[in-house]
Amino acid sequence: MAIRNRKNAYFYKTPHGAEVGDLFMSLIHTCELAGANPFEYLTALQQHADLAATQASAWMPWNYRDAMPSRASAAAA
Repeated sequence: MAIRNRKNAYFYKTPHGAEVGDLFMSLIHTCELAGANPFEYLTALQQHADLAATQASAWMPWNYRDAMPSRASAAAA
């Protein structure tokens, strides 16, 4: 995976784009190490961006499922 990322990094158009790409690769690899599905994790971060911004430590890949509001309480709100 690291070799593929290095090859793809040749095509970043700006240094900022390279930083963003590296950030996402780091998040995806951390999810894989923690046993979390990267797509589900990134989707949950987008859906609960306000909570993730205020309680960042609760939204790490290894414990984000515990921080997500339950569907029953979300439906009642």
